[in-house]
Amino acid sequence: QVQLVESGGGLVQPGGSLRLSCVATGFALSSYAMNWYRQAPGKARELVAAITSAGDNTIYADSVKGRFTVTRDNSKNTAYLQMSNLKPEDTGVYICGVARVARGQGTQVTVSS
Repeated sequence: QVQLVESGGGLVQPGGSLRLSCVATGFALSSYAMNWYRQAPGKARELVAAITSAGDNTIYADSVKGRFTVTRDNSKNTAYLQMSNLKPEDTGVYICGVARVARGQGTQVTVSS
């Protein structure tokens, strides 16, 4: 079964860090670029980061540049989103996706004191 499953979300104070993971099953993640999206309450889904299949190029939304880092380990069929210096406006459901293949259910990140 083709599937993406996120984990690593939670409640964190402003300035804190979290690392999200996205595990692919049923297909070889190494063949695809990976996207991380954020769905905040009352807002449209936003692409926050993306990484090429080989991991040699990345892009970030302006709102997270310098704070978020996307990486991948193709040997583990897994992608990661390291989030640092988190702000309350980073709160939302973080979803990983591979275009035309699969999208996860998301993991909740809440940044609050």
